[in-house]
Amino acid sequence: MTSDLITFSDDQAQAYDSITEMLQGAGIDLTDSLLTPPRSAGGGVMAVLGKAGSGKTLLLAELYKALETAGVDVVSGDYEGRKRKDRRTLAILAPTNKAASVLRFRGVPATTIHRILYTPVYDPEYERIAEWLAGNGERPEIEGLTDEALDRAAAFFAKNKSIPGALAAAGLRGSDFITGWKRREEPLDIGFIDEASMLDNRQFEDLKEIFPTLLLFGDPAQLAPVNQSGAMVFDALSDKRKLELSRVHRQNADNPILDLAHALADPQLEFHDFEQMVEDAAKRDPRVVWGQRVEVDLMARSPVLVWRNATRIRLINAFRSVYGAPEEELLEGEPLICDGIELPLKHRKKRLDLEARGLIKGAQVIYLGPGRKPGFSRLHVMGAEDPQVSAASIVKIEKPDEEEPFIPFAARMGATFLHGAAVTIHKAQGSQWNTVQVFAPDLFVAARMGRVEAGQPLWKRLAYVAITRAQERLIWVVRNRLAKPSEALSIADLRKPAPAALHLEAESS
Repeated sequence: MTSDLITFSDDQAQAYDSITEMLQGAGIDLTDSLLTPPRSAGGGVMAVLGKAGSGKTLLLAELYKALETAGVDVVSGDYEGRKRKDRRTLAILAPTNKAASVLRFRGVPATTIHRILYTPVYDPEYERIAEWLAGNGERPEIEGLTDEALDRAAAFFAKNKSIPGALAAAGLRGSDFITGWKRREEPLDIGFIDEASMLDNRQFEDLKEIFPTLLLFGDPAQLAPVNQSGAMVFDALSDKRKLELSRVHRQNADNPILDLAHALADPQLEFHDFEQMVEDAAKRDPRVVWGQRVEVDLMARSPVLVWRNATRIRLINAFRSVYGAPEEELLEGEPLICDGIELPLKHRKKRLDLEARGLIKGAQVIYLGPGRKPGFSRLHVMGAEDPQVSAASIVKIEKPDEEEPFIPFAARMGATFLHGAAVTIHKAQGSQWNTVQVFAPDLFVAARMGRVEAGQPLWKRLAYVAITRAQERLIWVVRNRLAKPSEALSIADLRKPAPAALHLEAESS
C-alpha cells in the first residue's frame, strides 16, 4: 500500500485494508472517493494496536488524508457549521492537549476529547463570520469590523483552519464571540482516538455514544488508567476488531531509545540486565545518556519522570531550592501541572471556559507571572492551540514528610495546580518531550518489590512508558543528585501577545 512518498509495511497495509473495509460498510469508499449519507449503525469500534515505533501515527495520518481527499469534513471542536444530512465528518481526538499537539505537529488536525464532548456556543452576529469562513454563507457586514479585519480573518483561516484564531486575527476576543459551552447532544460520524490506552471506561462509553464509527489507536504495553485493574478499553474487543502492528517501521529502525523499549518485552530480562543495556547504548550513541545527576536546567520544560510520589516531591523542592524560589511566591518560568478545577456547580460555564482553553487535569503549564487581580495567574498551557491565558489559580507546593501542601497564593476558587518539575510516569502518558530524564532509582525499587500489573512486571511497564516519552534523547539518571542551574529561569521562549483574561470571579448569590 502506497500513498505518494509513503510505503507501508505489510502489517500496516493489512490494517489499512481492514479499516478501509470497515469504512466502506459505514458508507465511505476510500478507493473511489465515494460517500453515502451517514448511517446510524456505523462501523462500530476497531482498534489499531502496536508498540512505540510500529507506525500507528503514520497510519492514522494517512487515513486522515484519504478521508479528507474523499470529501469527509474534519470537525475541529472550534466551530461546527450548519448541519447537512449528507455530510460525513471525522474528528481526531487525544486525551490531553500535549498528545493532541504531537499530532498537530505532524500535520494532523487533532483536538482533545473534551473539546468534542463540549461544543462552543457562538454569538449570532459573529457566527455569520464563522459560516462565511467555513464556506456556508456570504461575506458579512459586521458593525465595528472593517473590510481589512475580515480580510485578515480570511487569510488566517485559509492557512490554519481555526475559526477562533481567524476571529482573533480580526481583533476579536474569545469572550466577544463565544457565549458559552454546551454538552454535545447530537452524534457525530467517525472518530479517531489516539493514545487510547489512556481512556477509562466512562470516556469510552461517552465516545461510543457520539461516534457510530470509532477507531482506537493504542499501545498495549503502556500503563492502564488508574482504578482499572490493569485493563484497557480495547482489551474487551474481539480479535477481529483488533489490528496488531508488530513491525518497527523503517524510519525508526535505527533508534536506540526504541531498541531499549522493545527489549523490555523479553520475559527473561532482569532490571540489572536492562541497566547494563542502557549503559552500553550510552557508550555508542549520544541519544542515550547514562546520567550521574538530574539536569535541573531541563526540569522547567521537561519534568523528571518518577514512580514514587515521595521522590517527586523531593525533586520539586530541590528544584525550587537551587533556583532560590521563595516559599511565598512562584518565579516566572516555574512549571505547573493542572490538578483540576475547584468550582461549585453554579460556575459550570466558567469551568467549561477554562477546560476549553486546555486547563484540564494533567495539563502542563508554565507560570508567566501574577495576573492583574489578586489570585490570578498568567499561564502558558503547553500544547494548547491558544496557549496563553489568565485564570484564577490555587497553587499547591507539597513538602517532604508533610501531609498538607504549602499554598504560596490562592484565589477563592479556580484552577488548581501542583508543581511540575517532576511528575509520575502515570501522569506523563500521552506526553512527549525532546529530552526525557528517567529517575532510575525509583524503577529499581519497583523491580525489587516484585510487583506485577496485567501479567507484566511493573518496573518494565514503567520503564517502557518513561522511555517512549523521549522523542530525541533519553537521560537515564542513576544517582540521587541534582546539577546546578546554568542560568536563571526564563520565559523568553514562551513570549506571545498578551492573552485575553478568563475571568473566574465569584458571582454574588
